Amino acid sequence: MPLAVGFRMGVALRTAAYGRGWLKTRRLNRPVVSVGNLSVGGTGKTPFVAFLAELLMKRGWKPGILTRGYGRRKGAKLVPIAQGDRRAPHPREVGDEPALLARKLPEVPIVVGADRYRAGLLAEEKFGVNVHILDDGFQHLALARDLDIVLLDATQELLHYTLLPAGRWREPLSALNRAHLVVITRTELADPQPLEIRLRDAKSRASIFRCVTTLKDLVDVSSGKIASRESVGAARVHAFCGIGNPDAFFRNVEQWGFAVVATASFPDHHVFEPSDVSRLVAKAREAGAKALITTEKDALNLPAVEKTEMPLWACVVQSEVHGANAFAEALFERLEAAKGSA
Repeated sequence: MPLAVGFRMGVALRTAAYGRGWLKTRRLNRPVVSVGNLSVGGTGKTPFVAFLAELLMKRGWKPGILTRGYGRRKGAKLVPIAQGDRRAPHPREVGDEPALLARKLPEVPIVVGADRYRAGLLAEEKFGVNVHILDDGFQHLALARDLDIVLLDATQELLHYTLLPAGRWREPLSALNRAHLVVITRTELADPQPLEIRLRDAKSRASIFRCVTTLKDLVDVSSGKIASRESVGAARVHAFCGIGNPDAFFRNVEQWGFAVVATASFPDHHVFEPSDVSRLVAKAREAGAKALITTEKDALNLPAVEKTEMPLWACVVQSEVHGANAFAEALFERLEAAKGSA
């Protein structure tokens, strides 16, 4: 807790330094939409970024994604991922989340790198994008943005959070004064109303929306083929994952109609070894499971397998925003204003 107090002071000083111009904020030539959160992972950011990119494309925009590429090997400072139906960058080269987004959004160029300003310039020059999605960008104050979207997880109680390193928060709740839109995710698993009341009490000026996570497809990891949901039925499964909020995934799997007889959680971005898979299969058999089930991101971090000892499925999920028309109106009103002032 003493370290968390020091962390809070450091965060406040850094924010003030950018706000007063002591630290430089650079602006790209095209509008920037930041998608971020207050906590360290686990809010459903990756499927929401995919939802946002698809929404922009439907309205005729050409988005590009700027992302740090957490967990990638050291290499080139900037890694551009061009559009292409068959692109499949290696998760160790670009990071597991950019690799997943590249597969989900073949029409959207992605630039991986810590310097998001240089990444954005490259995206504009090389790919002709006319709007940037700044992935995990709420704390990246070095880059000016035209719209800040902050995700909060309905399953994670605000009152129980403290700042790093004592807790999982990067910034206090007051930081939401910088946000334009707040999206409460996983509202299929928890009542978002207490969180909404807390946000109003904090006098947040951001518009608040609700979002749910739904199961789109079930993919056989070995073959890459879509598994028929009807043929799977209420199968007994051993669920495992290495994400920021594993309990939410396990609850989702149950909500989607599976009988979860065993679970296993690993650190976020965990790279699985063959021995991990062997232990998971052994535990699944012991629990009477008929299959292993995991997230789409974790499937990218599994060792290459031609055939597993039992079925191994990856859940392809998508974000759905309640009040989608109102959300789109708020988004595009801000973007059109930014484009007009450019």
